[in-house]
Amino acid sequence: MKFSENWLRELVEIQADRAQLAHALTMAGLEVEELTALGEGLDGVVVAEIVAAEKHPEADRLQVCRVNAGQGELLQIVCGAPNARVGIKVPLATVGASLPGGVAIKAAKLRGVESFGMLCSAKELGVDADASGLLELPLDAPVGQPLATYLGLPDASFELKLTPNRPDCLGLVGLAHDVAALFGSHVKVPAQGAAPVSGAARRGIRLEAGKDAPRYLGRVIEGIDASARTPLWMAERLRRAGLRPISAVVDVTNYVMLELGQPMHAFDNDALDGDIVVRHAAAGETLKLLDGSEATLDGGFVVIADERKGLAVAGVMGGYDSRVTDATANVFLESAHFAPAAIMGKARKLGLHTDASHRFERGVDPALPQRALERATELLLAIVGGQAGPVLVAERPEDLPQPVPVALRRERLRRVLGVTVDDAEVARIFTALGMQVAPTADGWTVTAPSSRFDIEREEDLIEEVARIFGYDNIPTHTPAGALTLAAEPEARIGDLALREQLAARGHHEAVNLSFVSAELLARWGFADALVPLANPLSADLAVMRPSLLPGLVESLRHNRARQQERVRLFEVARVFAAGDPPVETPSLAIAACGSARAEQWGESARALDFFDLKGDLDAIIAWGGEPQRWSVHADQLPAWLHPGRGARVARDGATVGYLGALHPQLAKALDLGPDVHVLEVALEPLLDRRLPRARSVPRFPSVRRDLALDLPEAVRWSQIEQVVRDTLGGVLSQLKLFDRYSGKGVEAGRKSLAMGLILQDASRTLTDDDADRCVREAVTALEKACKARLRG
Repeated sequence: MKFSENWLRELVEIQADRAQLAHALTMAGLEVEELTALGEGLDGVVVAEIVAAEKHPEADRLQVCRVNAGQGELLQIVCGAPNARVGIKVPLATVGASLPGGVAIKAAKLRGVESFGMLCSAKELGVDADASGLLELPLDAPVGQPLATYLGLPDASFELKLTPNRPDCLGLVGLAHDVAALFGSHVKVPAQGAAPVSGAARRGIRLEAGKDAPRYLGRVIEGIDASARTPLWMAERLRRAGLRPISAVVDVTNYVMLELGQPMHAFDNDALDGDIVVRHAAAGETLKLLDGSEATLDGGFVVIADERKGLAVAGVMGGYDSRVTDATANVFLESAHFAPAAIMGKARKLGLHTDASHRFERGVDPALPQRALERATELLLAIVGGQAGPVLVAERPEDLPQPVPVALRRERLRRVLGVTVDDAEVARIFTALGMQVAPTADGWTVTAPSSRFDIEREEDLIEEVARIFGYDNIPTHTPAGALTLAAEPEARIGDLALREQLAARGHHEAVNLSFVSAELLARWGFADALVPLANPLSADLAVMRPSLLPGLVESLRHNRARQQERVRLFEVARVFAAGDPPVETPSLAIAACGSARAEQWGESARALDFFDLKGDLDAIIAWGGEPQRWSVHADQLPAWLHPGRGARVARDGATVGYLGALHPQLAKALDLGPDVHVLEVALEPLLDRRLPRARSVPRFPSVRRDLALDLPEAVRWSQIEQVVRDTLGGVLSQLKLFDRYSGKGVEAGRKSLAMGLILQDASRTLTDDDADRCVREAVTALEKACKARLRG
């Protein structure tokens, strides 16, 4: 927000100098980002008129001008500005003047011709950045008058860095309320009366965008003089606020936006056909905008249209074909309220950022459109003339935001601020900010004006008191209190320890954004239960990640493209699934490629495979002390896993993750090799740990029996292990698989597994008969459950 200091001082009495004002604004949360002094040190600079101009005899780009400076006789000035010509009025720095920047004006000879002064550009005077030519003044500027007096200088341009919750300060009247509260003064803005209605022109208005556009006002003004010049005072205020004057009609709408904070737009009424229709855009609808660009819209945009065509993108920018030109005789003024959610992100989606969208997406006072329309009409009638028709109103009152009273407790205010603020001062602060205050037994009930979207709860009111009362007036106390150390639960592994374990195994931690591209997720096959962002930073970051792997594999691909052949990455973070509210699940993911071991001489190089990553998982599972609760299965794999080199990870029979090589088609689509292996598993099951329990060393020896079984190829080891443990119970101390064979001597489609049964009883020594009985029971159970055959 940029504005003229002199303009602000007209709206509110400020008993402070410029530096004090800047400090007060910053300390109240309205940070002064830049402060530029304008027009200081212009003594000796006057309004002058060029009455004659001839080519310099010795220089092609110079002219010898005769200038009337109101001193009785004409002055001779040598000038090189391209726009120097007879009849214009420009600033003249007379001999003896000193311009901003330390330039002293003296009589001089330029290429043999005497010059008694200097005709100036806006940049040379320090009032603007334009250095393309002389600063041209209106033709009615009084010759000989000091330029500072004529332009209302000196002045200063303030630029505020406003937080998104203070859209009310994007207009000078709203800002004036804060300044009045800070300095204990009053806003000097008169009530806005209704402009005289002398015309009868009307146009129907239909609201078809629902709650996105609940209020729309318009007015036809006929018979204007579109070529009328913007008054100097208005043009200067616009220029000092960072806006270039364009035309009287456009300048008035911009001026009202700066003054009140309400964006407005003017259409050429003769270019409109039938009623004004406020509706949602059709998918693929196009509209040529004021800047000449072609906007392609979708159903999320609100469009101002007539019966045949779109006229403007609501809250963003007007259309090119209905713009006001020098030939415009009749205008249709619009002043509307749009829901912030309907405008948020729309300008950015079109590659734009406009003053209107900047205000509407933060929230504009829904009560402002009527006041702004009357103010703009008043200014237009005074500048361009014409006859104003009646105000045309269409609104949906049920969709307009309504101020809600908020309670503030006196004791709560004291506790949060650490200081007691007098009741009278609290009431004064809220009243000066335009709020309605009603005392209660334990504090106040405060109703914020409709312009204050940020006042929703008690803490918001406490913040208002603190910033106006002054943070400097709130004492600083060192917080007191005893800190207690939380004991780490033994039944849980810390995620930091998990990270350290993975780092010790050669993996590097990655931190990726929580949002990803919908296109990337489509490649992976993630289409269900996605959480889209309402206001994404860009199209590539439009969806909350349902898995850590797409982002992690992109990081792997990025490293691999930079000559890193052996990559080991892991990430511990949350994934998101659709719900009300969306479901967040902590997860662990690993992505790895390249050789299994770093380059060395101790062993031969080999490529990373499924079992390397499974070894990492087993090492983490072993930490929990209950590996028997975990299993891997080769069924029900997601589409992004290799069907023959992937596995489903389960805990207590419930699926908690997946492990394996990427599907070849996905690896090809991502421009990756076939050696990329990934793992993703829910984090919480990994962090559970069995509490350690002390027990005595077994007094009785163990017995080992080895078995060789012939089984179908499809039978998994986890299934065999479960059957044996269920059959033998506590007698089975360990079960070890030590050999696997298929080939000669074994039927096709079957395999031979050799395993060792470690048997032990805590109460006695097992006999050979006991061991043989256990072997018979295990073999019988495996024959029934797994179609096993004992090999001889």
